[in-house]
Amino acid sequence: MKSWTYDRYGTPDVLRLVEAPTPMPGPGDVVVRVRAASINSKDWRMLVADPWMIRLMFRSLRGPRGGLTPGGDFAGIVDAIGAGVDDLAAGEEVFGYAQSGGFAEYVTASAQTVAPKPSRVTLDEAAAVPLAGITALRAVRDVAAVGVGQRVLINGASGGVGTFAVQIAKALGAAHVTAVCSARNAGLVRAIGADRAVDYATEDVTRLGERFDAVIDIAGGLSLRGIRRVTRRGAIIAMAGGNGGRVLGPLGRIARWTIAAPLIGRRARLVSVTPVRQDLSDLTALIETEAIRPVIDETYPLSSVPDAMRYFGTGHVRAKVIVTV
Repeated sequence: MKSWTYDRYGTPDVLRLVEAPTPMPGPGDVVVRVRAASINSKDWRMLVADPWMIRLMFRSLRGPRGGLTPGGDFAGIVDAIGAGVDDLAAGEEVFGYAQSGGFAEYVTASAQTVAPKPSRVTLDEAAAVPLAGITALRAVRDVAAVGVGQRVLINGASGGVGTFAVQIAKALGAAHVTAVCSARNAGLVRAIGADRAVDYATEDVTRLGERFDAVIDIAGGLSLRGIRRVTRRGAIIAMAGGNGGRVLGPLGRIARWTIAAPLIGRRARLVSVTPVRQDLSDLTALIETEAIRPVIDETYPLSSVPDAMRYFGTGHVRAKVIVTV
C-alpha cells in the first residue's frame, strides 16, 4: 500500500511516499481501507517538533525512530477485523481515530475508536469529524458545561475545533455565542450559528462590554485580566489548545491559568481528549439531527499530502483540510 512517512522533523518536504505492507488487525483492532483523512494540529506539531518537548516524546532529537505516518482522523470501509470485534463488519462504512497512520491506503485502529459513519454525511465529511469534533464536544459539554440560556465566548472559532464548538454550543441551548476569528471568516462562523463575530485584528473582545458564562479558548492569546473583564464570577474557561512557548507549548500557559484563575473567581480547566466510540456516537447523533455539520476548507489527493500539510501550516485554514484516497 501507499503510505506517507517521515523520520526526521522539519517542513512538509521531509515527507516521503513509500510502499508499505498492508496491515493485519490485532486483537480488538480493525483495518480500514481509507477513503478520506483530515489534518489536525497534532499532525503539524509533530512534523515540525513544535513544541520542543515532542522530541522527548519520541526520545529522539532528530525525528521519529523507524518513521511515522501522520494522520489520525479517517473515514473508509472496514477491510478486516481482529479477534474480539463483533460490532463492526467487513464492508461497513466507518469513521474514527488512530494515533497515527491515516495518510495511507489502509490504517489500523482500535475498534473502540471507530464507529459507523453517520448517514447524513459523505466519507470526506466524516473524516473531518473525529478529533476536532470530540475536542469541541468535551470542551463545550463536559468541561464548560454549557447549557440553556448561557452566553458563550469561543476564541478561535473558525478552525476545526472552533467550527464544531460554535454549533455544539447552540445545540446545547446557548442563548448567545460570540465567535472570535478573522474578518475573512466572520461570514462562516455566523452561517454555522454564531450570534456575533469579532475580528481579533481590529477589536479586543474583552473590551466590548459583554459578559460570558463560559469561554472556550482554542486560539490562546487572551489575558487573565481580560478574562476577568469579560466573564461572570464563577465562569469556566475551557482551554482546548493555543500556542505557547517553544519548549512546553501551551502547557506553561495552561498551568499558570489553572493556578491563577481561582484568585479572580474563575475556573480554568484543560480539555483532555482520548477519543472513544461513545464520543463518536454522540457526534453522530448531533449530525443525524442536523444540529452540527462538518465544514471543509480544501481537499487534496493522497499524492499531495505535502501540499496539504504546507497549506495547513500557513495558519489560515478555515475548519478542516481533507486528504482523499
